[in-house]
Amino acid sequence: MAAGERLAVVGPNGAGKSTLLRMLATLLRPDAGELRVAGARVPDEAGPARRAIGYLGHDPLLYLDLTAWQNLELFADLYGVDEVPRRIEEGLDRVGLLARAYEPVRTFSRGMAQRCAIARMLLHDPALLLLDEPHASLDAAGTALLDAVITESRGARSVVLVTHDVQHGVTLADRVLVLRAGRPVLAEALEGVDPAAFRSRYEDLVGL
Repeated sequence: MAAGERLAVVGPNGAGKSTLLRMLATLLRPDAGELRVAGARVPDEAGPARRAIGYLGHDPLLYLDLTAWQNLELFADLYGVDEVPRRIEEGLDRVGLLARAYEPVRTFSRGMAQRCAIARMLLHDPALLLLDEPHASLDAAGTALLDAVITESRGARSVVLVTHDVQHGVTLADRVLVLRAGRPVLAEALEGVDPAAFRSRYEDLVGL
């Protein structure tokens, strides 16, 4: 995919969507072929690839006994982020959690924890966002926030969005990849495509 492009990856359960994302995140080694992430060959150059990635899944993956600020501070230290206090303050403010910055994540609702994870994902200004069913834990306001992040990324950073919500994914992406049984059955641009019509076509492709 091209730099600054937003790709929706869709398919039925077991199609290989999360496996693909884990390979891109350098968590799984490809069995064959060559995989490059942000110009880095994976897994040989996994370090540079990871520094270019912002990851968000359906689980926030935060330390529950740390505060929101401490979670982001720990992540900033791991990634060598500059101007840490300013970046954390701006990040928490964007996701509506600045007033709760010094409260343990354990006290947050699931949606609040996911918004904190959005702030963490963006903290080091990654070139590539890897999103694995990220809307699952979000309320309407959180969904709107994440959709804005994805929309604003066009041309600025690349996005790979794995989702079961085909129609929603198509509205956010520039291109779509449909997987079935671990293999691509469609890869095409989405410009001018009607999301509802595409959903019907998708169901025919995967046999739903």
